[in-house]
Amino acid sequence: MRRRAVVVGAGIAGLAAAYRLDRLAKQRGLDLELVVLESGARAGGVIDSTRRDDCLLELGPDSIITEKPWARALCEEIGLGDRIIGTSPDCRQSFVALGNTLHPIPEGFYMMAPSRLTPFVKTSLFSLAGKARMALDLVLPRRSTDTDESLGDFVRRRLGREALERAAQPMVGGVYTADPDKLSLRATMPRFLEMERKHRSLILAMVAARRRAAGGAGGAAAEGSAAGPRYSLFISLDKGLSVLPERLCELLPAGALRTRTMVERIERNDTPGSARWSVHTLGERIDADAVCLATPAHAGARIIESAAPELARSLNGIDYASSATVNLVYRRKDIPHALDGFGFVVPAVEKRTLLACTFSSVKYAGRAPADKVLIRAFVGGALFPEAYEMPDERMTTGIRKDLGDLLCVRAAPSDVVISRWPRSMPQYNVGHLERVAHIQDEAGRLPGFALAGAAFGGVGIPDSVRSGETAAERLVTDLARGSG
Repeated sequence: MRRRAVVVGAGIAGLAAAYRLDRLAKQRGLDLELVVLESGARAGGVIDSTRRDDCLLELGPDSIITEKPWARALCEEIGLGDRIIGTSPDCRQSFVALGNTLHPIPEGFYMMAPSRLTPFVKTSLFSLAGKARMALDLVLPRRSTDTDESLGDFVRRRLGREALERAAQPMVGGVYTADPDKLSLRATMPRFLEMERKHRSLILAMVAARRRAAGGAGGAAAEGSAAGPRYSLFISLDKGLSVLPERLCELLPAGALRTRTMVERIERNDTPGSARWSVHTLGERIDADAVCLATPAHAGARIIESAAPELARSLNGIDYASSATVNLVYRRKDIPHALDGFGFVVPAVEKRTLLACTFSSVKYAGRAPADKVLIRAFVGGALFPEAYEMPDERMTTGIRKDLGDLLCVRAAPSDVVISRWPRSMPQYNVGHLERVAHIQDEAGRLPGFALAGAAFGGVGIPDSVRSGETAAERLVTDLARGSG
């Protein structure tokens, strides 16, 4: 019996779901018609690479972290293994901007605490008073309660205000574009909660993890990269990350992907012997036995509201932030700074236009010719929505001023490309895990239905891939059960 599955949304989660649906259905002998509906003009979501003259620009994310294996495994499965590239072996460090100076992040420092004491003592990133306050972590007791806690409260409690303002907030902000006083530590960095529970002191836990890693003990993996940033964990693809969604689209059944197709709503069909779902686009009704909703939570809430109002209310409870990525091309001779790192982050207390900056042509080979420099700037996020709303010219002026202060760049860039991503970053606020558990419980009550996307299990590409694949596995199991 022929079945039909519809995937709504062709970002990386939706494409991973669609690819896995097709593969699993064939493996299990299911006759499945696959339909993938995307409202935009292209597939890939925030993954978008483009060439401008002789430079390769990433308009969205530029890296995949291999500590979470799902995206790399998918790349290798679909024939992209030989196109994976790592970060450049030189200049593997990053900076924090304070005043008009870029301070190197001390070796062995990860997010909020050090694993090596000598580089921490010598660093200019923190004041003497700030270092003394951070050292109190060595004697402070464990927290006595187990309720969810914000990143801001956790860092202030264990390490002090300076550790939050100069390290944790800008470093975490570069990943989640979040307000640290709202961000759930349990949902984003549970390893630090486990460190406190197991070792009491974060610093002692970090030092122990580094020693185990240096000794080759597998136990270090339990605390992730707590021993400090490991730049070798980051990969990309030779022609940009868009190669991944493009390859997934090539592997879908012919005609499965429909772009420029807005889904208005999904309705349940309880008539015995009929398809379970009706997917309504602007001009068509598509009956389906299974639906994967792989859109941002706020878009999914609108689509599912008539069929599952409680689920829609819960989806609307996930906040989102908007951000912009700005690619700037300079002549190398116009930048006096050595660019001896992969980039820098900017603490919110600095009140700059920039949130962070990546030296793209230093970080990955093949992004720009030797006589040019490609820089990616980040603007907006939960703490600075007004910066995201700036007109292009004003945003560029603010970024150029910041780069002038921090890199001594006075010349104008030869090219500027601004990419705006409205409401694209889900905010993992305190209570997020409980919120997601309720959402998944509500979704689980709907036969032939699954959710996928960055709002539920992690914001990175690997987590989105895993989310899509998990949704596909659930739907195929449900369809196989129904066909039996």
